[in-house]
This record gives sequence, structure tokens and C-alpha cells, in this order.
Amino acid sequence: MTVAPKIDLGRDPIRALILRLALPTMLAQFINVLYSIVDRMFIGHIPGVGDLALAGVGVCGPIITLLSSFAYLTCLGGGPLFSMKRGAGDIQGASEILSNCLRMLLGMSMGLSLLFFLLRRQLLWWFGASENTFPYALTYMTIYIVGTAFALMATGLNNFLICQGRSGLGMVTVILGAVLNIALDPVFIFVLDMGVAGAAWATLLSQAASCLFALFALTRPTVPVPLRWGRFNPAVCRRVVVFGLAPFLTYALDSVILIILNTMLQRFGGPGEGDALLTCCSIVQSYMLLITMPMGGITLGCQGLVSYNLGAGDARRVKHSLRGILALCFSFSAVMLIITHLASPLFVRLFTGSEYLMARSVTLIKVYTAGLLFLPIQWVAVDGSTALGQTRLALFCSLVRKSILVAALILLPQIFSAAAAFCAEPLCDVIAACLSAFLFFRCTPRTIAAHCPSVDSERACGV
Repeated sequence: MTVAPKIDLGRDPIRALILRLALPTMLAQFINVLYSIVDRMFIGHIPGVGDLALAGVGVCGPIITLLSSFAYLTCLGGGPLFSMKRGAGDIQGASEILSNCLRMLLGMSMGLSLLFFLLRRQLLWWFGASENTFPYALTYMTIYIVGTAFALMATGLNNFLICQGRSGLGMVTVILGAVLNIALDPVFIFVLDMGVAGAAWATLLSQAASCLFALFALTRPTVPVPLRWGRFNPAVCRRVVVFGLAPFLTYALDSVILIILNTMLQRFGGPGEGDALLTCCSIVQSYMLLITMPMGGITLGCQGLVSYNLGAGDARRVKHSLRGILALCFSFSAVMLIITHLASPLFVRLFTGSEYLMARSVTLIKVYTAGLLFLPIQWVAVDGSTALGQTRLALFCSLVRKSILVAALILLPQIFSAAAAFCAEPLCDVIAACLSAFLFFRCTPRTIAAHCPSVDSERACGV
């Protein structure tokens, strides 16, 4: 007998559903940011070597982002398919998707751990490490790679809790790891005098705890579709990859962009200025995570709502869901823009005691977030298109944005200075958002109408 879900994605009021689904996931993602921020905060205050160690861990950022993106290939590819099956009443089909996503996560974890461990030295040099920062980067990266399986499994499986309306459990999964990480960091780094290695071990153990809790929560019979081993179905895995390709590339190419950013800062800044800019970049990226991760939590938490009602053929609820998600993302961006201009010095001071680095980092944060109000359009266009099965549109919007950003990162430092690379982000946000908005609002009504042929598309499906 199937236990009735606590949240009815097909009948509960849309506004209330968006808040109930988005806010816990948004909070969970915000807390998840603490993994990297707390590590960098404590690392930046290691006596004598804090600034160099912080720059070294910043070099690891693109590699960690690339590793994490493989979890999104599975969870953001399987999540919409899973929710569509549930919306159509096909519980067996939903269970098959969940079990095959588990297999994919396990397989990718083992393969990626081995590959990245063997290539870790070359990757760090390619990604912008200098002779001064390489030892710290290597120590942190080696330990982090050992826990790759925990990181991927925790992220991937947690999304299937959210897709079933269990945002509360999803939040607990993340909070458990974050709280443990905050508690272990000062003990390992300072009390046990493990330095950068202590931060990495704290992260590994925290991700292991999150992974085990997610497995426990998903296997309980009280969830609508509990996790079972099931049977392997290659066709299901292929569909998951097709659906997850756009979000996967979105996150994977973020690592490529960080590589290019680090390289341009080091190349055009020179040995001394380059390391200083890398330290500032690590702080700026930490702050940006406070914006992008919670916003991703909003779209991720509500993705199941859109897919479920699309599978159920309810065009009106799909339309209202998309509008509500976009409004919530805009509200969040506006609040964060105000906070940026009022409180960014307080944030930067958590990472460094250098007045020079603090002043530069505050200025660069304000430059980097100048296009913040345009970011929700891009986020909803990509994740909303994925939820609707518009995988080609999602992929196109994602690739166009990354292409614009890469071009700007390469050109601006050559024309102006190394620090001009930070202007690439707001420039890209404005251009990509305008293009994505045009395509999304042009294509989406037809997609919704195709799933709801009995409803007049102009009246009920206009987004």
C-alpha cells in the first residue's frame, strides 16, 4: 500500500506549494554553501600562510564544481522524468527511474574518483596553481577526491526526496552535513593543527553523514516512492542523460569558466598580483555561491511541481508554477543586491585580515554582482525548460550564456587589465538573460499545449 504524500503537487494551492517546496530547499542550499565558505573562512586565518592557503583552495574550486556537476546529470535529469511518471500515476515507472539513477551515481562515483585522483597534479597546474599555492591545493584536493562518492550520492539522492515533496527531509540532509562541517573545521584545523588537510577531512566526513541520511530517508516506506534496487534499464539511463545534459553542462562549464578566470588573473596579474587576485577571486566566488546556490534551490525545489503537473496535463497549474518561481527568484535577487551593497565588507572580513585584500574584494564583489537582477530569468529558463522536457532549449540557453562569458573573460583582461575579468559576469548576465527570455516565452506555450491538447493554448498556456 502506498502512503499518501504529505504535499499534494496536483491539488494544493500553487503559491503555498512554491513556498513549501522552495524555501526548505533554498535554505538547504544556502547552508550547503557553508561547506566551502566555512572551509575558506578558517583556512584564510591559518597563522602565517592563510592568504596563500586560501588561494590554493580557490584553485580546487573548479575541480570540485566539475565533480559535483556529474551528480546534477543524474538528479536533474532523473528528477523531471521521475515527477512526470508520478504525475501520470505510473509509480512503477517512477521507481524504475530512481533505482537506475542510484546505479548511475554509484558507477560515476567510482570512475571519477579514480580518474581525478590520477590526474589531480596536472589538473591543479592547469587550473591556475602557482609554486606558492600548489602544496595547499594538492593536500586539499587529494583528500576531497577520496570522498567523491559521498558528495555525489548525497547531492543526487537528496533531489529525489525533494521531488516527492519531502523538502524538509532534503533540508535535514544538507543541514546535518553543514553543521558537522562547522563543528569539525576548527577542531581539525587549529586544535589538531592539521591545517588545510583538516578542512578537507571535515568536509569528507560531513558529506558521508549527509549521504547516509539521504539513503536512510529514501528507503523508508513512508515516502511515496521508496528507493529499491530494482532492475537495470539502459533505456532509462539514456533518457536521464538526455534530460540532465543541459544542467550538467551548466555546472560543468562553470568549472571551465573558473579555470579560465584563474588562468587570466594569474597570467595578466603576474606572480605577486596574480596570487592576490586569486585570493580575492576565492572570496568573490564564495559570496556568489550565497546567491546562485539558494536561487538554484528555488528552481530545483519547484522543478518537481512543474514536471508533475505537466505529466498530469494541467496547463493552468504549470503556468502559475512558472510565474511563481520567477517571482520568488526576482524577490531573492533584489534582497541580495541590497545586502551586497550594505554588508559585503562584513562578509569579506571573515576571510582575511589584510586591509588591501579586503578593499579589493569588496569592490570586486559589487562589480561581479552588478547584473544580479537579470540572473533569475536565465535560471528559470534553463531549469524550467528542463522540467518541461525542453532539453534542447535548456541546453542552448546554457551554452550561449557560457560562450558569452568565456569570450568576455578572454578579451577583457587583454584589452584592459587582469581585474577587468570580473566585469565579464555582469555583462554576460544581461545579454544571456535577454536572449533566454525571448526563447523561453516563445517556445514554452507550445510545449505546454502539446501536453494539454484539450486546452486552448493561448488562454491557458501563455506564460
